[in-house]
Amino acid sequence: MSGSEAPEPAVVPGAAESGPTPTQAGRAPSGRLAVAVDAWRTAGRGERLLAGTIAGLVLVELLVALLAEPNNFDSQTYHLPKVEHWVAQGDLEFWPTAIHRQVTIPPGAEYLLLHLRLLTGGDQLYNLVQWAAGVVCLLVAARITAQLGGGRRAQLLTAFVLATTPMVVLQATSTQTDLVCAAWVACAATLVLDGLRRRTGWGTLLGLGAATGLTAVTKTSGLIAVGPLLVLWGLAQLRLAQLRLALAERAASPGAPSPGVATSSAATTGGGRRPRPVGGLARTVTGSVLIMLVAAVVVGPFLARVTAEFGHPLGPPRLRESIPMERHDPPSILVNALRIGHTAFDTPLAPLRRAGAEAIIGGAGAIGVDPQDRAITFGREIFPVPAWYPDEDRVAFPLAGALALIGAIVALARPRRIDPERTGPLRAYAVVVLAAVLLHTSMIKWQPWGNRLILYALVLAVPLAGLWLDALLRRHAYPGRVGARRSVATLAAVTVLAASALAGVLAVSYGFPRRLVGTGSVFTTSDWDTRFVRRPEWADEFRWAAAAVRDSGARRIGLAQQNDNWEYPWWLLLRQPDGRSPELVSLQSVLPERPPADPASVDAIVCTGSKPACAKLVPAGWRLEFRGYVGYALPPGR
Repeated sequence: MSGSEAPEPAVVPGAAESGPTPTQAGRAPSGRLAVAVDAWRTAGRGERLLAGTIAGLVLVELLVALLAEPNNFDSQTYHLPKVEHWVAQGDLEFWPTAIHRQVTIPPGAEYLLLHLRLLTGGDQLYNLVQWAAGVVCLLVAARITAQLGGGRRAQLLTAFVLATTPMVVLQATSTQTDLVCAAWVACAATLVLDGLRRRTGWGTLLGLGAATGLTAVTKTSGLIAVGPLLVLWGLAQLRLAQLRLALAERAASPGAPSPGVATSSAATTGGGRRPRPVGGLARTVTGSVLIMLVAAVVVGPFLARVTAEFGHPLGPPRLRESIPMERHDPPSILVNALRIGHTAFDTPLAPLRRAGAEAIIGGAGAIGVDPQDRAITFGREIFPVPAWYPDEDRVAFPLAGALALIGAIVALARPRRIDPERTGPLRAYAVVVLAAVLLHTSMIKWQPWGNRLILYALVLAVPLAGLWLDALLRRHAYPGRVGARRSVATLAAVTVLAASALAGVLAVSYGFPRRLVGTGSVFTTSDWDTRFVRRPEWADEFRWAAAAVRDSGARRIGLAQQNDNWEYPWWLLLRQPDGRSPELVSLQSVLPERPPADPASVDAIVCTGSKPACAKLVPAGWRLEFRGYVGYALPPGR
């Protein structure tokens, strides 16, 4: 931690120390290796099994990330075309496009991809961004567990539960952005927890501001968790200031201070001055302002571009109305929360899914809410949907979710069962986690892909699962029936951990759209076909159209497409022989101040999606060819 302040008394007695000690911080690499070797030597068989499973999954994910070509659906539509537009035009300004998400969705993760694109000239390393974010999530979640009082086994349990969650396993080899967002949220959380036990230094304030800004510029939904975290930080800082003042007044009063109360650094400020009552408030307010200023510096340029383009920092009405909840009455929020929970906890047991969905739909009707109401449902989607299958965009997390929920409830209601000396921090953190989940369900509409949107909350909650599991697995002598119940609980916990491990292994082995074995394996599928695992019938169609356009000698090529069409393959297939970006211009635009290109100004047109929509843009006399999803048009003589 940074800052020159001496550590303050903890808000709650016994709060966990966090961060490296000065000796550890200055330890040479050989010393760290010796510590790691000693930790492994002293670890029990269970801890070694946990660590080995985590390391094995992370390494296999790294292999898949390096072998597989980017093939996420959204990435083909807007994540990766966004990067190509920046490279082609040489700046971050907006451009005319029919796909509004290319310019309206926060680009934080794509900024990282842009650096890899400029360094390597291609997309071979793109999957490493999410893989690295997944590693950060594991490390920071383990640190949060330590900050809340967890020992080595609790930290390993936390990392194990998170590492074996299928959504984490699959996204760690993807060009999605949810793990990147979760990593920034987790970084904010661990910095906030540092603030529970000592006044925050300037360096940490800058870190909190950066984490807030990076969350906002990556995925604004992550702010749903960062907000409560910052509130917790502010309250803790004010509490520390009050405690500091109380200690100063006690030191100044006649008589000796209470036993065990340190007064030298906490009771006075520099020069022996007693702290003023308003000093703590002023410092906390100043720190809050600094956090917001740093966050604004990070996300401000993007928000300024969106505001200038659409007149609103959150983009056009279609974006503001499609994802956020449009009704906030309690019955609607309850139905939305139940549907989100149903999808998040889905299992392969179809009868259980049907029974749960029928109960929710029937209950919604009883309280006067249409469960398919567009005001609380994304697009034209219909609840329920199967979400158990290991697909990176929608896979459920019933095991990790259930463990996290139990851990949060125990930490909130019975924190002494986890750690009797850290009840305050445990309860406060559980409140933040539950607040984030409740805010999410009241602000974000249900959608089939909602499980990945709430991934940040799962990463925050898993440390509570690790702490609860560790408390459950502690060995104590319990006579009689209590001991029997304890054995049953321990056996159940071990069974759940084994099931989690199996789920993680199956996800990395058979997950979609990147897998180790079976049809579509990264070992047996060509690079080009890997990109089209989700839509294999389109692979040859794109090649066919691109070959015709290249053979025509066209240089300036128009794009005709709809909002959810794949654009990225054109950037790959039509790249110049010397590796330079092709000149691709949109013939449609949803940006009011950026008109599309004139079809008469291009040498060829490539189309995706609808043939009639494409035909409307083709000038008279041009030849239009179409195969299924893809088409092209050329002028006479080409």
